[in-house]
Amino acid sequence: MGHLERVRSIGRDEHRRLVAVARYERSVFVSRLLGRRTRVALTIDTELGWHDADALNASRLLDVLAGEQVSASFFLTGAWVSANPDLARRITASGHLVGNHTFDHPPLRSLTEEEIRDTVRRAGELIERTMGVDPRPWFRCPYGDGADDPRVRRVLETLGYRHVPWDVSTKDWLEGQEPEAVAKTAIRGAIDVGDGARLLFHSWPDATVGAMPQVIARLRRAGACFVRLDEL
Repeated sequence: MGHLERVRSIGRDEHRRLVAVARYERSVFVSRLLGRRTRVALTIDTELGWHDADALNASRLLDVLAGEQVSASFFLTGAWVSANPDLARRITASGHLVGNHTFDHPPLRSLTEEEIRDTVRRAGELIERTMGVDPRPWFRCPYGDGADDPRVRRVLETLGYRHVPWDVSTKDWLEGQEPEAVAKTAIRGAIDVGDGARLLFHSWPDATVGAMPQVIARLRRAGACFVRLDEL
């Protein structure tokens, strides 16, 4: 082996060593910061629109959750349930919690009180009729818009709902997101929040499907347990 080849070989070996050290340190970092039986809630929002892979990826997510025996909490729009009734029923049959996410995902502060009532009521009635479950009191404002608006909150309360925020947005909806980046955001966020962390995912991104097994495996190794929102 010539001098140049020996230098290249040493460089490759050093790179492998640094990668192995980084992986070990990351594993130790996670295991030290999460205590045993730390509860983490995976929350998954759906909406219908320009997401071509939505139904397919939602089905894949359900496969992952079933394979890992993890229960999650899904916030469903009425339009999505209308377009995917069998998939919606599979969510309830799999034991996941179901919440209302309006009928067509509007920013609520832009609506009148009657329009808010209409989009929330229509979604709730369709979810109950299609899936056989009443989503009340679980509700998530689209985009989080209106969550702190007294007018919006008052209307939701009269309908029997309360907004459920998230503690960690995984940013899985951003164009070009990679599974590793989504998983890293979720894991570090869960560590920062601690017990009761509510992680926000969406049903359509490819990155979410790729990240979910990593999120579950790494947080489980750190001692986390996955629960529905009604178990927090």
